[in-house]
Parts: sequence; C-alpha cells; structure tokens
Amino acid sequence: MFSDVYDVIVVGAGHAGSEAAAAAANMGSKTLLITMNLQNIAQMSCNPAMGGIAKGQIVREIDALGGYSGIVSDTSAIQFKMLNKSKGPAMWSPRVQSDRMRFAEDWRLLLEKTPNLDFYQEMVSGLLLESDKIVGVKTSLGIEVKAKSVVLTNGTFLNGLIHIGDKNFGGGRAGERAATGITEELMEIGFDSGRMKTGTPPRVDGRSLDYSKMIEQPGDKDPEKFSYLDITKPLTEQRSCHMTYTSPEVHDLLREGFDRSPMFNGRIKSVGPRYCPSIEDKINRFADKDRHQLFVEPEGWNTVEVYVNGFSTSLPEDVQFTALKSVVGFENVKFFRPGYAIEYDYFPPTQLKHTLETKLVDGLFFAGQINGTTGYEEAASQGLMAGINASLKVQEKDPFTLKRDEAYIGVLIDDLITKGTEEPYRMFTSRAEYRTLLRQDNADFRLTPKGYNLGLASEKRLERMEEKQKKSDAFVQFFRETSVKPEEANPVLESKNSAPVKQQDKMFRLFARPNITIDDVRKFKAVDQYIEENNLDPEVIEQTEIQVKYAGYIEKEKNNADKLNRLENLKIPKGFDYSRLKSMSMEARQKLAEIQPVTISQASRISGVSPNDISVLLVYLGR
Repeated sequence: MFSDVYDVIVVGAGHAGSEAAAAAANMGSKTLLITMNLQNIAQMSCNPAMGGIAKGQIVREIDALGGYSGIVSDTSAIQFKMLNKSKGPAMWSPRVQSDRMRFAEDWRLLLEKTPNLDFYQEMVSGLLLESDKIVGVKTSLGIEVKAKSVVLTNGTFLNGLIHIGDKNFGGGRAGERAATGITEELMEIGFDSGRMKTGTPPRVDGRSLDYSKMIEQPGDKDPEKFSYLDITKPLTEQRSCHMTYTSPEVHDLLREGFDRSPMFNGRIKSVGPRYCPSIEDKINRFADKDRHQLFVEPEGWNTVEVYVNGFSTSLPEDVQFTALKSVVGFENVKFFRPGYAIEYDYFPPTQLKHTLETKLVDGLFFAGQINGTTGYEEAASQGLMAGINASLKVQEKDPFTLKRDEAYIGVLIDDLITKGTEEPYRMFTSRAEYRTLLRQDNADFRLTPKGYNLGLASEKRLERMEEKQKKSDAFVQFFRETSVKPEEANPVLESKNSAPVKQQDKMFRLFARPNITIDDVRKFKAVDQYIEENNLDPEVIEQTEIQVKYAGYIEKEKNNADKLNRLENLKIPKGFDYSRLKSMSMEARQKLAEIQPVTISQASRISGVSPNDISVLLVYLGR
C-alpha cells in the first residue's frame, strides 16, 4: 500500500498539521498527511475566527514565510477588524471572523493542489523506531508506513476526555473519537507527559435570538486583509457580530449547577487556559463583577449557527440552557449543541530543541497543542516551523530557527522550550520584548527573504515585498529631505494644537510630532503630489508613517536586540556537564542539565537561573 519511504509524515490535520504538511511538501519533501477524518482538515474546533491580539501578528508571519493560514483567513473571512488602533502600531492586531465551513474547505483544496503531498485517513496508534531514531508510524489497522521524519500534531485527541456536567466520555472533539496508543509509547521511551484542559461554548440557532436587544459590532469601515499577496482581496461586504452581557440573575442560575460541575467537583484535575476561562470560572474568580461580555459570532455567510464567545462551559446542559435564556437577546434561544470541556495529553515542551525536534528521538517533531499551547495561530506557526525543519533534516541542510527579535514565532518557541508551560500557553504582545520591531505591518520585511531562501515564499512574493520596501524607504527619505515653509505648515499645525514653526523646517520633524498624522501632512502640496506621481498604495503609506513616527523607538529596540544577540553567539558545548559548577545554585544546575540550552542567551532566560549563575557559567566557559 505504501511502497515508498516518505521524507515526512505529518500525523493530524488541524492547523499545525496542515501548515506542517504544506511546508514540507512545498520544500520538495515527499510528504504524507495522516488524519482520523479527512473531512475535518483544518477544522475550527472552537471559535470561528483567526488573529487577534498578538495572534494576528503570527498569522502575518506565517504568510510572510510562505504558509497558507493568511490566504485561507482572507478567502473565508466574513468580517475584518484591526484591533488596538487607538494604541501604537506595535499593538495593532488584525482579526477576521471566519466562515467555518469555507475555512476548512479552502484549506483542503489548497492542500490538494500542493505537489508532493499524499493523504491517508486512519488513526496512528504507534511509532516505528530503530534505536533512538524514528523510521515511521503504525496505524490502528496494523499498517506500517516508513518515513525519514515524523511530525506529531495530535491536538486535543491524545486520550481526549470530554466533560458535560457529571457526564464524561472519550473524544478528541464533539462527535469524534480520541486517539490512543501514542502517549503510552512515548512515555515508555522516556518522555514526560501531562494533562491539560480547554473548553468551548454552546452553539445556538441565530433565528432564535433577538439582535435588536444587543449591541452591533460591525467590521472596519475600510477593511484590510492578512496575506501580503494580491491573490486575495479585502472584503467589500461584511457580517456584523453582536455583543450582550450576562447579569446577576444569569450568574445565580449558573451557580446552581456548581455542585454538578466537573470544574468544581474534582472530575477535571488538569489546568485550563488562564486567559480564556470558562463562564463558571469567571463568576467564581471575579465574584465582584455583576456582568461579563458575550460576543455573538455568526459561523458563516449563510448558516444560522452562532458561536457564543465568552460562555465557554462544562456545566450540565440543562444549567447552560436555563442560564443562557436569561441573557438579554437570548430569551427564546435554541441550542445546536451544549458547551463542553475536554482534557487531553500534552508533552512538556522543554523536551524539544528550537527546531521542535525532540531531544530523545532523532527525526521526531512535535507541534501544536501536544506542546502545551492553545489557539489556532500558535499551533499553525509551530506546524510551519516543524514542517520546515523536518524537511531540512531529511535534505541534510542546516536547521531553521527564528530569534526573539525576528518574530513572534521565535518568542513563542523560545518561551516553550526554555521556560516550559504548566498551563495552556497563549501568545500576547507583552511576551515580546521587541514588539516595536515585531509589528503586523512589517512581517514581510522581516521574514519573506527567509521564506524565499527556504524555497517556501515565491519569487513573486519576494518581488512584491522588495517593491514595497523600496517605495516606503524612498518616501521616508522624501520626508527627511523635503522642507516646508511656515505659511504652508502653520495652518495645519495650529489646527491640531501643535506649536507653529517660525522658519522653514524638514517635513520629517513635523510629521514625527505625536498628534500629526499622514492625513495632516497630505495637506502639504508636495506630499500628495509625491504619492500620486509614485502611485503609492495604502500599505506603503502606512509603512512610511510608522517608520517616521516611531523611528526613535525602533532604533532603540534594534540596539537592545543587537546587544542581546551577542550572547546568542556564545555557544554552550553539547552535553555540557553542569554538575562541575559547584559555585552555581543547585536549582540552576538542575534546570540547565534538563533543558540543555544551546547558547548563553537561552540559558539566561530559564526560570531559576540567576545572573550570578550565568556569570559562573561564563567564567567557566572562558577558561
């Protein structure tokens, strides 16, 4: 049945698996994607949306490298919003509301058009090993498929257990069975594993809701898009979401079911995501709050199914229903399905290298929720990186990693393998110390040349990025070199309560003032003339504005990153024996021995390793 030895086998076809399979195949590796149900490729298991705070930056980075998530997010979008526009551009985060069915369909069709990629529907129940090297996988039917590398992206399916009130049953997602066998085999090899929990809210019939009682949440007036390619277009029509609130009455009705809640009666023992708590967790932890926001999100262009964002719960279905009926606008609600919680196995990610290859088994890679993350975007980015590195390993090329000052993806992976995680990890802008450098608008400048060198980003993508960079650099230079006279500048400055100038001044200095925008400087005749003559699009104009207004911040962060990157060049010998460093703290020795950091910089980020411990290590290595 499988006569060939595959270069890469990807197990699981969620967001991580889909990106991993696409990356490996597009880099020329003969790839097999094995999943339990080919009808559910890239299924949106939870909310029908992509992007959001920090997550939108990740989708842009995936796209810039040549991944598919940005393209599919655009083609299946029903609404676009740029979040945090009232803050600086380091905080701007794109988000789309998605058509759930179209999202999965577009992903599958893209994968089917990808050369070098085969598909097979079956459960992988075991791994084939020779010594400490992966050589393939074994299915539940006993079929053995040989491969030079394997990427595991099992999501919530590893020994998945679904909870609704006092009922629980095996499953990786509603209506789908759990995956068994792999956890036990990995633990026999020597891997540590743990359990995590996530949850999802009820899905309801939109025809039963009264939207007139809710607050409309429309998309942006001038929507943008995710992908830097021109094969996708911004939305010309959008569907609104709506917002409503819980109330003290709703909270009281929910509390009546707490004694039957698996969260409170001990049935669920694992840790859930801190920043996406269930509704029962919210009213328990924030008892002083008498209401919580609920976002009412349509599941697509044509379906009546609605996702109740903010009402994630594992309470008994009758309690869910009674409480939700007391929410304004939900008085006549009809359920499509109740919310539930799911527990699943994960493997602490400190057992991985920066490439996402496991330290214990050569050629075996982990990506997504198996590493303790939560969220489609976090999973997709890991899948992309694991697929890239599995392919590079087979081709006997140097591995590909991203540093913390190069991408949010670099921050994510470094956090996971250096610090580990004991609760589902979610990306935030606050996790990135160089977020002024890692903006959503410049992901193509940062990463497309790297994607092109890997063979992932097309020549057309690179040319488009270089043209944008050339035009924005030239426009910045225009502002540096062009002066404006007081008689033209002052009316604009005074209209914005900005101090007038007494003599001719460079436009750059005026434009850099905090309250002066591109719309203001376009009132200078030379600016609009330049834009028209050079046919500048909104992307170039926005990029120029950011480069001018945040020049000082950007330069400062670049300098800080350069200083820290010097420590990245100080390598620690492989297999270094930390037990020799008696003047180092016991905790530091244990942590360093466990994680085996590759550089001094990575060692300094391990929790429990102090600056003094790093000094001891530097002195010893200096000898």
